[in-house]
Amino acid sequence: MVAPLEGIRVVEAANWLAAPSAAALMADLGADVVKIENPVGDAWRTTLMRGRKPDFDPETDVDAAYELDNRGKRGVALSLESPGASEVVKRMVGEADIFITNLTAPRIARYDLTWESLQEVNPRLIYVVLTGYGTRGPDNAMTAFDYSAFWSRSGIMSLIGEPDGPPMPCRPGQGDHATALNLLSGALAALRLRDMTDEGQFVEVTLQRTGAWTIGADVSTSLILEDQPPRIDRVQPGNPMFNSYETADGRWLMLVMPTGDRYWIPLCRALSQPAWMEDERYSSLLGRMEHTAELTGAMREVFRSKTLAEWTPLLNAEALTWAPVAELPEVIHDPQMEAMNAWTEIDGPEGRFRTLNTPFEIAGADVGPRGPAPKTGQHTHEVLRELGLTDDELAELAASGALG
Repeated sequence: MVAPLEGIRVVEAANWLAAPSAAALMADLGADVVKIENPVGDAWRTTLMRGRKPDFDPETDVDAAYELDNRGKRGVALSLESPGASEVVKRMVGEADIFITNLTAPRIARYDLTWESLQEVNPRLIYVVLTGYGTRGPDNAMTAFDYSAFWSRSGIMSLIGEPDGPPMPCRPGQGDHATALNLLSGALAALRLRDMTDEGQFVEVTLQRTGAWTIGADVSTSLILEDQPPRIDRVQPGNPMFNSYETADGRWLMLVMPTGDRYWIPLCRALSQPAWMEDERYSSLLGRMEHTAELTGAMREVFRSKTLAEWTPLLNAEALTWAPVAELPEVIHDPQMEAMNAWTEIDGPEGRFRTLNTPFEIAGADVGPRGPAPKTGQHTHEVLRELGLTDDELAELAASGALG
């Protein structure tokens, strides 16, 4: 099988999650990805693992989150602050197809790695820049993480939580990984455009715009009405059949039946509530919406009468659209996820470990992780020698502090 990006070379000058995870997906697709990393190491190394596993030992334990976002790459330890480092990057870019960075605009200018500068080196280069808010506008120089730009300032956070409660935070990397798919799409489209025009392309992706896109139904409506949509009220939902309910064992399930009418009678059967079928208040979606508080309260009591395991066959027998609120130990052993090859295994220096597979499949193509993430600077000399740097040049760079 052929890898879709076989023969494509990618240079990544980025850290943390969003841009590196997009480059990792390019590696999954067969691209040769070189990660330029500060000699002290990407800040994302060990961050999450130390929070979840206080006795984490980077010498013997798998740095799982970092592995996911950096697998299959070659690592070059290069201090961009050092003399001569920018020229090394330009030599890499001269032989590359894609350059990915999330460096701030001042640093890009200081290192002379701007779109205009690199176009002079490689006119066919796809230049991809990820920022929190964009390269234009009053806040173009602001630093950002997905918590701030994607989750908070995009409007998502204001909509999540109980109506009278505080806004809720997101999970680590949630916005970064959504943005990575956006970045990947833009880069691949730019490659296609280059095929048609034989010209390099500038691709820009922001965390904030990606966040707004993920809640596009709300945002597009507010663009017309200029309003703030209400938070979802679990006690008085717009539709009681589109709501979460607690079960007898303290677990939760989510009903997702937005139209409602064709599901109403089957739901009544699943809940063993024949009287509801005859109740005129609940005979239509509009009626159930009008009487949502009382119907939702009654449904809460019914769902609390059985465990999640007991409700599962009853709801499935009626072919209702619902899902358990799964906890991660269940997710990673879900037979449906297994059937769809959601997980894979990689051989790393600390041993073989399970990880997420590429989040999409292409029939007949070679798609998937190529290997573990590199150690800091693992391939520095290998990559630079491929560029034609001599031992004397490497020694000079090392003496200047550029190489790790």
